[in-house]
Amino acid sequence: MMERVDFGIDRLLADQTLLAELGERRVALVAHPASVTQDLTHSLDALIARGVNVTSAFGPQHGLKGDKQDNMVETADEMDAAYGIPVFSLYGEVRRPTGQMMSSADVFLFDLQDLGCRIYTFVTTLLYLLEEAAKYGKEVWVLDRPNPAGRPVEGTLLVPGQESFVGAAPMPMRHGLTMGEMGHWFIEHFDLDVAYHVVTMAGWNPDAGDGRVASGYGWPASRIWINPSPNAASVNMARCYAGTVMLEGTTLSEGRGTTRPLEVLFGAPDIDAKAVAGEMQRMAPDWHDGVALRECWFEPTFHKHAGTLCNALMLHAEGPHYDHARFKPWRLQALAFKAIRRLYPSYDLWRDFPYEYELGRLAIDVINGGPGLREWVDDAAAASDDLDALASHDEAAWVQMVRHHLLY
Repeated sequence: MMERVDFGIDRLLADQTLLAELGERRVALVAHPASVTQDLTHSLDALIARGVNVTSAFGPQHGLKGDKQDNMVETADEMDAAYGIPVFSLYGEVRRPTGQMMSSADVFLFDLQDLGCRIYTFVTTLLYLLEEAAKYGKEVWVLDRPNPAGRPVEGTLLVPGQESFVGAAPMPMRHGLTMGEMGHWFIEHFDLDVAYHVVTMAGWNPDAGDGRVASGYGWPASRIWINPSPNAASVNMARCYAGTVMLEGTTLSEGRGTTRPLEVLFGAPDIDAKAVAGEMQRMAPDWHDGVALRECWFEPTFHKHAGTLCNALMLHAEGPHYDHARFKPWRLQALAFKAIRRLYPSYDLWRDFPYEYELGRLAIDVINGGPGLREWVDDAAAASDDLDALASHDEAAWVQMVRHHLLY
């Protein structure tokens, strides 16, 4: 029998003391489609049914409904048809809540399912909410949810001065924290004076799991996966995302326009996937541990290479192939870029376009919080050990920096 795991929203609804703390105070909910209870009731419906005085709701990137497909596709403010409350967009005219928005409530409940990756914009949305709550004297409660990628940490730290909406602070790509824990680190790092409370989970053990069946290890096997954004369609995607998201800064397809987006190392009509896999194996065989690579083909229905047959490498961080402690998605994705650069030295790899409202930097540098990874890929003399040394130093520093914030 699978062990029950209660998320923050479940514990809040079941705890009369916590509900009494909210009392008649005006409450705002920051939510998306994955903001559901154990029985799959949306948090907005569940809170109102329990008598919580919800006076406004907020939707992050992709919207409260999760209907916006791509990056930089904005959501408008609206009125909720069922409850007659305003639904404010934090990915529309503004990404930081305005004073008028903050005036709509006294307590802000943050109930977003994260992917455990710095670039997933819900991390930055939490920081902006905390900063504005500090400014306007509001209270923030994080209704905590699992980090589906678990505790492993990977990637270089964001370089100071390289902050963006996909890079809130000097943290690695795969940060290993829940949103509740991240809030504590933000408050310490930015010295915020804000009333902050985490409604913790019950029964969540990020280190528990069975590698033979890939259950647990971040995402509890007893809970149903619901897309927190349109392309976050599985736990496999969540595990791979700290690497595959870098494809957004390249001309290579990340699988958008297919049924398995962001679960491939790349897709392209003019690259031999088997040859790339062979070169990757030759350069750094140990970076392949804990995951299976499988050659596949796809034809995107939209986005990059739409309507064109692409050769690709699919990632399977699942089933008997998955080893939670050994899988390194960030390194593996970097290695794929390096192999492509070696096999196709003149390939137009880096996509030059506006990325998450950053106009003056290459998207790959915005994604990585600095130019270091791109420079490593493009440097013919740079070896896998060079990147590993940089990342290992930063990963160890981050683990030490945040360890006293861990709640589980």
